[in-house]
Amino acid sequence: MLEMRPSCEHCNSPLPADHEGAVICSYECTFCTDCAKDPLQRRCPNCQGELLRRPRRVVKDSGSQV
Repeated sequence: MLEMRPSCEHCNSPLPADHEGAVICSYECTFCTDCAKDPLQRRCPNCQGELLRRPRRVVKDSGSQV
């Protein structure tokens, strides 16, 4: 299962599971779209892999994730 890391690994901005502005590499390193665009140039600083949009998980009303 995909690990939904809660914040950007570059700027520490919150990235909840239902957030649209998160990107990941194939190792699940997680960044916000602002950091991915600049300064990271859409490359993971850890593995140099491509950063792509992270799928979202819908959060139920009770606060639990689907």
